[in-house]
Amino acid sequence: MKKNKIIIIELLFIILIIVFFISIFQGYSNITYKEVIKLLLNKIGFYNNANLPEYVETIIIIVRLPRIILAILIGAALAVSGCVMQGIFRNVMAGPYTTGIASGASFGAALFINFGFSLKFVTAGAFLFSIFTAFFVYLLAVKNSYLQKERLILSGMVISLFFSSLVSFIQYLSSDPNLREIIFWIMGGFWKANWHSVKIVLPIILILIILLNTYYRELNALLLSEEEAKSLGINCKKVRMIILIFSSLLTASAVSVSGIIAFIGLICPHIMRLIIGSDNKYLLIASALAGSILLLITDTLSRSIVYPVEIPVGILTSLLGVPFFIFLLKRHKKSNQIL
Repeated sequence: MKKNKIIIIELLFIILIIVFFISIFQGYSNITYKEVIKLLLNKIGFYNNANLPEYVETIIIIVRLPRIILAILIGAALAVSGCVMQGIFRNVMAGPYTTGIASGASFGAALFINFGFSLKFVTAGAFLFSIFTAFFVYLLAVKNSYLQKERLILSGMVISLFFSSLVSFIQYLSSDPNLREIIFWIMGGFWKANWHSVKIVLPIILILIILLNTYYRELNALLLSEEEAKSLGINCKKVRMIILIFSSLLTASAVSVSGIIAFIGLICPHIMRLIIGSDNKYLLIASALAGSILLLITDTLSRSIVYPVEIPVGILTSLLGVPFFIFLLKRHKKSNQIL
C-alpha cells in the first residue's frame, strides 16, 4: 500500500515535468522546440554555443519561465492549504479561502490599485489585508479561549461579504484604468508574473509547505474525534491554531501575487484523497503536485486558446470547479453525510 502511494507521487512528479516542458514550448511566437532546448541547456551550462536571437531569451526566460514557476508554486500552495483546511474541519467543502482571506486580499489590492501604487505595493497590500482578515476572523471564532470551527466558518463568511462590499464600493468610485486593473486582479492570473515575484514567494511557500508536512501526524489525529485525538497526546487547540496560522500565511502569500484563483484548493485535495487515501504523510505531497499540475495546465490554456486575448486563470478554474462542486454536493447527498 505504501509502495503504491509512493508510485502515485512519483507519477505526479513526472507529469508535472512533462506539463512544465509543454507549457514552456507553448506560445504564438516563432520559437522552435530546438531553440528552447538550446537556450535551457545553455542556461544550465551544458551548451555554450547557442547563438540564439535575443528575443528568444526574452520570451522564454523573462516572460514564460517566471510565469510557469509561479503557477507551480501557487497551485501547490492553494492545494496544500485546501488539504489542511479540509482536514481541520473534517469537511471536503472547506478550502483555502474559508477564513475570508480572498476577500481581504481583494480589498487590499483594490485599495492600493485605486491609489495608484505600483505592482509590488499592490502585492504587499493584498498580503497585509489577507493576514489581517485571517487574524480578525480567528478572534471572532474564539470563545472562552477555545477556537470553534463553526464560528470560524461563519465569521469567514460574514467578513468575506463585508470586504466584498468594500471592493464593490471601490470599483464604483474607480476611474476606468484602475477599475480594469482591479477586475483583472480579482479574476486571478499570471500576466504580470516576473522574477521579483518568484523570489519573494518561492522561499515563503516552500518553507510553509515543509512546515505543514511536519504536522502530518497531528493532521491525521485531527481527523478523529476530539477525544480520540487527545488520547493520542495531541493538544488539539494548540495544534489547530498553529496549522491554521501556517495555512493562512500560505494562502495569503499565494493570493497576494496571483489574485483570486478559485477551486484549486477544493478540487485537488479531494481528488488526491480519493486516489491516495487520507494519510496526510502522502496526501499533502500529492495535493501539492496535483495543484501545480492543474494550475499550470489551466494557465497554459488561458494564454493559448483565444490568442491574442488572455483569459484570466480564475475564470477557467471556476468553469472547471463548479461542475466538480455540484458532483461533490450530489455525492454527499447520496451518502447522507452532513456538509
